[in-house]
Amino acid sequence: MKNDYNFSAEDFGEDYRLITTAETEEDTDRIDSENSLRPETLEEYIGQEKAKESLKISIEAAKLRDESLDHILLYGPPGLGKTTLSAIIANEMGVNLRITSGPAIEKQGDLAALLSNLQKGDVLFIDEIHRLNRNIEEILYPAMEDYALDIIIGSGPAARSIRIPLEHFTLIGATTRAGQLSAPLRDRFGVIHRLELYTDEELKKIVERSASILGIPTTEEGALEIARRSRGTPRIANRLLKRVRDWAQVRGEGIIDKKTADKSLNMLEIDALGLDNTDRRMLLSIIKTFNGGPVGLETLGAVIGEETVTIEDVYEPYLMQIGFLARTPRGRCVTKAAYDHLGCTYNESGAGHQQLSMEDADL
Repeated sequence: MKNDYNFSAEDFGEDYRLITTAETEEDTDRIDSENSLRPETLEEYIGQEKAKESLKISIEAAKLRDESLDHILLYGPPGLGKTTLSAIIANEMGVNLRITSGPAIEKQGDLAALLSNLQKGDVLFIDEIHRLNRNIEEILYPAMEDYALDIIIGSGPAARSIRIPLEHFTLIGATTRAGQLSAPLRDRFGVIHRLELYTDEELKKIVERSASILGIPTTEEGALEIARRSRGTPRIANRLLKRVRDWAQVRGEGIIDKKTADKSLNMLEIDALGLDNTDRRMLLSIIKTFNGGPVGLETLGAVIGEETVTIEDVYEPYLMQIGFLARTPRGRCVTKAAYDHLGCTYNESGAGHQQLSMEDADL
């Protein structure tokens, strides 16, 4: 996609991808004004109405009984607010929040230290909990059920087990791959919620709220234009808002309207459906090189120069969600909807020919 501006998405670096759902350094920035984009109460939290209503009831009931919440499992695509929701739960309960991740817990002693330092009612949030080592995971079983740590002291015939009582706490696990959780761990969660992708209207409200916090005037049409290109993900919506704000203040009139949002996002090579140059390059490669597919994952990775894991975890999910890519037993195929979006002619027999040249597609 060509643009008439002096800089483009390439200026952010070869490996930078603005619409990735993975958390970037910018997303974890702890400057007060940026950190305040995260809502602090369930009332401020936009979307996920079913999960919110269930959590409201659970929190109120736990407060009435002066008990800690049941252990909670949050799963769904990245960037939907699992970490934010855990912080809100701790805030609503009036307790401390301890945050860690599965890969960060390397030894049983690391987890034991975290658990033994928790106060009554505290929330322990473990991101990417599916990546916990199985040996470490076993410490969680008695901790979650009996609020106790079973520790082995010594070795051989002299080894003995001691049980250390723990304060009642709430474990919140977050994962993008609930199917990879072991059955014993999954069954110990009393509350399980799947977070869904956001609608354009919900994302518009998030953009408007974030824009007011960042101090940039925004019209409804401008906020909706950003929302439409955010791939159903609040993390991407806030990231795009910051880039559009930069453009509006430097090249525009200091307000985010539909025209400003459209120009700035086109400059960043993010089209009306949220596809970037990498997405289009992958789709057009299948169309041009493999006549629309099917093509095997390893072959596709070799052609576009990407790892197969990256294609599966980063590129494919959204393309499949919007119906542009299909997985078949023989490989990946580009659908008619993708042909139409890219301006290519689709052949009913399954073969298509490309009207766009590779130069026009920036491949």
